[in-house]
Amino acid sequence: MANTVSALKRARQIKRRTIFNSARKSRLRKQIRAFRRLLAAKDVQAATAALPRTYSIIDRAVKWGIIKDNTAARYKSRLTARLKALASA
Repeated sequence: MANTVSALKRARQIKRRTIFNSARKSRLRKQIRAFRRLLAAKDVQAATAALPRTYSIIDRAVKWGIIKDNTAARYKSRLTARLKALASA
């Protein structure tokens, strides 16, 4: 266990950040899962409407440091590709 004042404070901060980060990561996963369900249900209109909201949450996750830039780009690219494939079919 930490035994200096600064280390104890840092431990408190990490504990608090962990709670925020886990909530944010959960929110990101839920939104991506919901978008994928719309794609699986072949609901093009609802998926098109949900795409900006999904992009927004992905971009915020990058800003907060939950995921990396390339991971976000990969998510957005794959989701968009699946939506375009569904729309063209």
